[in-house]
Amino acid sequence: MPNTIKTETLGFLRSLRSHNNREWFIRNKQKYLAAKENFILFVQTVLDEVSKFDESVAGTEASTTIYRLYRDMRFSRDPTPYKTNFGASLTGKGKEAPLAGYYLHLEPGSSFLAGGVYMSEPRQLAAIRERISGRAEEFLSIVNTRAFKKNFVIDGEKLSRVPQGFSKSNPMAEYLKFKQLVVLRSLDDKEVVSKDFAATCARVFRLMAPYNGFMNRAVLGLAPVVRGIFLEG
Repeated sequence: MPNTIKTETLGFLRSLRSHNNREWFIRNKQKYLAAKENFILFVQTVLDEVSKFDESVAGTEASTTIYRLYRDMRFSRDPTPYKTNFGASLTGKGKEAPLAGYYLHLEPGSSFLAGGVYMSEPRQLAAIRERISGRAEEFLSIVNTRAFKKNFVIDGEKLSRVPQGFSKSNPMAEYLKFKQLVVLRSLDDKEVVSKDFAATCARVFRLMAPYNGFMNRAVLGLAPVVRGIFLEG
């Protein structure tokens, strides 16, 4: 039986949202550790399933994909010391890789699965736009499938005009305006704690795989100094 997300894990995150301070966290440190362990074990199950159709994640240890719960408060106006979610970025090069990947966001009432690219450096984004423009038919064959359209909408920050270097009449103009090319599927809490959740994650990520692959073939053509971040929870 695959690992599942326990109701206690969502319960901890729900309580943390209401008591986001160090004193409460210290008193409930063991609950945090138990919830974190549950999340890591679950992510490993998902990684093992994803590796069956995306060999780039094969051998990845779940612990290396998890984002810190502790917030970086140096440049934030938010005084709360902890994030109220667990997040994992499942990419073959680690969560700081410049590649499109799979992201799992666990947060009571706001959980979701995501893919694509979120924060790209200029060269990376330019390469993706060039590929979308130059391989329009291939791109549309991915995003216009019935399964893709049923599960995802391409979302993200968008320019008001077609970026420099592309014609206003470019048939892919609306896609070229995107600064972020994220696909997302929302989850409800009942689905998250179900016994089939790992299978759901694997199924949704499999649907994302061709989209991620299209993005990554553009990025992998760049020099290795290009860096970026997919998604941070």
